[in-house]
Amino acid sequence: MSVPTNTFEQLLSNAVIIVIVFYSIIIHEVSHAFAAYALGDDSAKRAGRLSFNPLRHIDWFGTVILPLILYFSAGFIWGYAKPVPFNPYNFRNLKRDSGLTALAGPVSNILIAIGVAVAYHLGGGVHLLQYICVYVIFLNLLLAFFNLIPVPPLDGSKVLGMFLTDEAYWKWTAQERKGMIYLFVIIIGSNLLGLNLISTVVLPPVRTFMHLLGIPF
Repeated sequence: MSVPTNTFEQLLSNAVIIVIVFYSIIIHEVSHAFAAYALGDDSAKRAGRLSFNPLRHIDWFGTVILPLILYFSAGFIWGYAKPVPFNPYNFRNLKRDSGLTALAGPVSNILIAIGVAVAYHLGGGVHLLQYICVYVIFLNLLLAFFNLIPVPPLDGSKVLGMFLTDEAYWKWTAQERKGMIYLFVIIIGSNLLGLNLISTVVLPPVRTFMHLLGIPF
């Protein structure tokens, strides 16, 4: 993969990558909202979240500050927007539809990655375009597969919930308030033990998917 050859190209490509990934995070949340609405819950619509206007979704720390800090300090982006409100009791099938609503977010990022991969292959050897495409694909897949980790409150926990018994489901979802603490403990603990959660759990499916898309990384 060719890299930008001068400072201007580097700054331009970084700016474009950040903007696209910023909107990818917004699309992730909007996808949750549309899925919930399609499955019978209008909570997101009443909250004005069926909109691609980023101001309706931005969490200034999670959507702007955190991704910038991670990008310039660690070389990857992870972030979040305001959680989409939904009432699972409005769904026809609580467990299934909650899982499908959660799954819509990561699926949107995978679809973005596929679309950008098409742009990469049609890029005709335009190195700056291909450089931007590779990183947008990588970061969208990272966002998708990280969120699919089945630990509350990540999307993967609700996807897993579709396959649990009712009793196990309620015990599992009861951990959601503590889930982010558990997640940070797992990440920090794994790093202290020399086991990087991102490298060992998330990067293998990301690399596999990029290989299937014909994207070098």
